[in-house]
Amino acid sequence: MSINIDKRLRAEQFRLRLVRALQDSGLSQSALARQTGVDRSTISQLLTDDGARLPNAHVVGACAAVLGVSADWLLSLSERPESAAELLAGSLSLTEAPRALVDERIFEWHREAAGYKIRHVPAALPDMLKTRALLEWEYAPHLGRTADQAIGASQDRLAWMQQAPSDYEIAMPLYELDNFATGTGYYNGLPLEIRREQLGHMKTVCDQLYPRLRIYLFDAKRLYSAPVTLFGPLLCVFYAGSHYLAFRDSDRIQTFTTHFDRLVREADLTARQIPDHIDHLLARLTC
Repeated sequence: MSINIDKRLRAEQFRLRLVRALQDSGLSQSALARQTGVDRSTISQLLTDDGARLPNAHVVGACAAVLGVSADWLLSLSERPESAAELLAGSLSLTEAPRALVDERIFEWHREAAGYKIRHVPAALPDMLKTRALLEWEYAPHLGRTADQAIGASQDRLAWMQQAPSDYEIAMPLYELDNFATGTGYYNGLPLEIRREQLGHMKTVCDQLYPRLRIYLFDAKRLYSAPVTLFGPLLCVFYAGSHYLAFRDSDRIQTFTTHFDRLVREADLTARQIPDHIDHLLARLTC
């Protein structure tokens, strides 16, 4: 008996959802019949019959495709009317990542997440902690004649990020600061005075903004992370060089939040130890 009741309720829910989708689409019954290739009398019966009979899979799929909803939603197997393609498009986006500092896209994401904790694994040193001298050395070759203007605008955005009502957690591999201090790898050719000024500035900012800003250094021989930023529970963005890959679905955001938790939990140096570590690096600067 309960099986019969379930079938009747499911058929009734299908009818109600089909009526709703048809109304939302603005199509007539005749237009729906024409576009699905289903007889008009069959469509009329689906919209008005209060029996316990569900249509076959072909009819359900054709109606869902024409009306722009998912077959699972029509059959009450999902509470989301969007199709799988629409759900994917809404949860995943790919946008261009210009070779610049804090571009408009990044700035929008920070403003959207104001008040939430922002967690960041940078590709190099975090931009929000860089001195103007370092920004010019790093970005001027890519910005050309507009370097001064672009760096000025980016510094304003970086200042806003430092003052925004968000907590920031930054996780970096240990070698990043070591390479910076010694002017090796990516930082080959960076003058000593810029490195010394940058490390001093970084220590000052860490002292001023702690505990709102916390930096953790992990051993890249044990742990690895691609450049990624978590904007609270709203967004997870990967930096892929020429593009940003952004996720908005909660399951993926939670997955990479757990990943970041591990970077923090297993960090070799915690936020409280960073100022002393920077002093150690400064003491080693000789060339």
